[in-house]
Amino acid sequence: MVRVIIGAIPAAIAMFLIGFIWYATPLKNFGYANLDNAQAAAVQQSMAASLPKTGTYAIPGVDTAEQTDMYARGPIATIHYSSRGFAAMDPAALVGGLVFYLVIALLIGLALVGIDRRVADFPSRAKLVVIFAVASSALIHLSEPIFYHHDWGHFIYRFIGDALMLAAAGLIIARWFLPKGESAAPATARTDA
Repeated sequence: MVRVIIGAIPAAIAMFLIGFIWYATPLKNFGYANLDNAQAAAVQQSMAASLPKTGTYAIPGVDTAEQTDMYARGPIATIHYSSRGFAAMDPAALVGGLVFYLVIALLIGLALVGIDRRVADFPSRAKLVVIFAVASSALIHLSEPIFYHHDWGHFIYRFIGDALMLAAAGLIIARWFLPKGESAAPATARTDA
């Protein structure tokens, strides 16, 4: 268990580095549509005037007949809105993100500790880690364009980035910080007398 706790540190750092490259460099532009300065200012002013508080808004909603009809006609949007601004590379968010990744890496490690004796070899552990990373990221991100008709490009980009981060953390722990599993004893051949 101590090894997994120690292993969570390099796993979290790997997640942080992959996340930084994926979400804080110009690569991120593959996942977002862009507006020019005048358009961005107009939308920002409209949000400030129209949205009452920080929150996530479905616009239009589907709670009234009128908005349901508006939804069917389009355009529609889901807006993750913060009424306050903050620095684009907020150091507090980066530190909080690293701590968050450490918690995620610890959870991955705890899950792997539970199976380390039954899944003894690294290739099998790696397969398990990668499949769960892809499945988790798919559920979290690809459901958005399926159920809410959001754009595929953004959510495919996020799906790939988060799957890479989860897989990297799990692979680091599975490879270097789990005890070596004991191979199952070979089954003895049954002889009928």
